[in-house]
Amino acid sequence: MRPVIADEFEPPYVVVEPTGHTAPFVFNVPHAGAVYPTSFLSESRLDAMALRRSEDAFVDELFAGAPGLGAPLMAARFPRAYLDLNREPYELDSRMFDGRLPPFANTRSMRVAGGLGTIPRIVADGQEIYGSRLSVEEALHRIEWLYKPYHRTLRQLIRRTSQAFGHAVLIDCHSMPSSSVSRDDGAKADIVLGDRYGTSCAVVLVDLVEAALRGRGYTVVRNKPYAGGFITEHYGEPALGRHALQVEINRAIYMDERSMQKKPRFAAVASDMTQVFAQVIGDLSGGLMPRQIAAE
Repeated sequence: MRPVIADEFEPPYVVVEPTGHTAPFVFNVPHAGAVYPTSFLSESRLDAMALRRSEDAFVDELFAGAPGLGAPLMAARFPRAYLDLNREPYELDSRMFDGRLPPFANTRSMRVAGGLGTIPRIVADGQEIYGSRLSVEEALHRIEWLYKPYHRTLRQLIRRTSQAFGHAVLIDCHSMPSSSVSRDDGAKADIVLGDRYGTSCAVVLVDLVEAALRGRGYTVVRNKPYAGGFITEHYGEPALGRHALQVEINRAIYMDERSMQKKPRFAAVASDMTQVFAQVIGDLSGGLMPRQIAAE
């Protein structure tokens, strides 16, 4: 049952390995975690349901078919409101903490200013999370305990994939509030693909994903309003044969955003995500423009 309330995360993240790693892909779900520690709830001025507004709820289930396609799936179990993996490791708001932050902390980023740093100050609808300041030690503990091991494992998965295939494709899986995205004609987009405006992923890969999604009836836009965050920017190095593409799914197509319950269409959307990437993987394994994704 979601959310789960527990004393600790054990384990803090999971990696579901395929029976055989046959596709040059890694799927990552950093924001769907729904295990809320009791200590966090006691520190917060919000209840668990309010904190869940920041979750990419159920996205790990939408992409659960990835291991069956021959690719590992990594997912955080802790919530985004507790620690955001799609940030630099030390994007911290000094106003949130008692004590002095380390001198290398990035306290002036736009994300920190907006309340959405590595340790968020607000949830997605703008409500303040904490009733009082946290200790600096608490922030650094979360980074050492959760952030660094997660990214260390993600790097290892990408490195292993690149060594095995000569290139690697990271699919960073997210969801977005329906209120946050519209096409130029005013209609709501179903999917936003973010490749940092062509810098994190070969265009041919984005073209293949977009075509497969459109073939299943989804409306797709690129980079607006979500071009990709720290993960896409940090791990996407196309010149080295490492590609990163962010996929944002409109929550309204698979869940009720107020009650956070799955809609009847949920299973169909999950099946579509599996079939989309089965098609893309098949196209690439069939030799469709492979030089554009291999390391140069």
